[in-house]
Amino acid sequence: MKRRKHILIIRLSSMGDVAMVVPVLREFLINNKNYKVSFLTNFQFFPFFRTFNEIDLIPFDKKKQHKGVFGMFRLYKEIKKLDLDYVVDLHSVLRTNFLRAFIKVPFYQIDKGRGEKENLVSGKVFTQLKSTHQRYRDVFKKIGISIDSSIKNQTDRLDISDLKSIPKNNKLLIGVAPFAAHKGKEYPILQMEEVIKEINKNFNVILFGGGNKEELILDQIAGKYTNVINIANKFSLNQEMDVISNLKLMLSMDSANGHIAALMGIKVLTIWGVTHPYAGFCPYGQQDQNNILANREQFPKIPTSIYGDKFPNGYEKAISSISPKEIILKIKTMV
Repeated sequence: MKRRKHILIIRLSSMGDVAMVVPVLREFLINNKNYKVSFLTNFQFFPFFRTFNEIDLIPFDKKKQHKGVFGMFRLYKEIKKLDLDYVVDLHSVLRTNFLRAFIKVPFYQIDKGRGEKENLVSGKVFTQLKSTHQRYRDVFKKIGISIDSSIKNQTDRLDISDLKSIPKNNKLLIGVAPFAAHKGKEYPILQMEEVIKEINKNFNVILFGGGNKEELILDQIAGKYTNVINIANKFSLNQEMDVISNLKLMLSMDSANGHIAALMGIKVLTIWGVTHPYAGFCPYGQQDQNNILANREQFPKIPTSIYGDKFPNGYEKAISSISPKEIILKIKTMV
């Protein structure tokens, strides 16, 4: 039997960026079954790949096993045993550059378009840049591997009957993920509660978040309304994905929950603050009209950064220029 060529794909973090790899990986596997594939990423992200039985997942442990220079040497020795033909680096950071220096097989890295993105946030240009999904595909093209981007993600609704906290009435489920890594991307919680209060009249609302502070805030909101359920810190990532597969819609910031829903074929309505879809981080397979943007006439420097961590004074309020009514009306058109 002819030996299959072995590809190692690397994307270590962050959660949203790893989630964005999944639909591209699915596109790749459909038409390229003659490759053996290993994937190196943080262990906590393994549930994203739970439907890929043909992939060998390799855990990256930056806190212990692979910490520091000696840890990276240890990781290199692990990789060296894999008998690789290619490495596809979808991260291109210091750690992966370290590996590139030692791994003696063709090593292809993502072009993140840093110059283009710098021009975008500096205001030199204001135009749509290549999507992150396309940048991932382009790395495979360097090997000569074609990927069919017309394939659409679809996930069957998974059984959540054993999750007792999920409402068992006939109303559809809408997910709401109101938090983000940076305040410039986060819709004010009081305004979000107005949205939740209104859509709860016709839908069950599932609240997503992480960390003790977010859990407390969402518990307080959920306690005020019937069939508004907070699952932050209460379910595993696998269980959360099961719930997401049953959503009619996910309402998300420019953050990981939107990407997780998209990889499962769920409609995503994304709320944007100081970041912008032009940077290329829209959830997979979503239409342009599934984005609601801050008022750029009022805040003309948007996007102020790619990740939402930098913005001028006052721009942390940019996302507040989106009214709850606008979000509510958009939800009604999408469901």
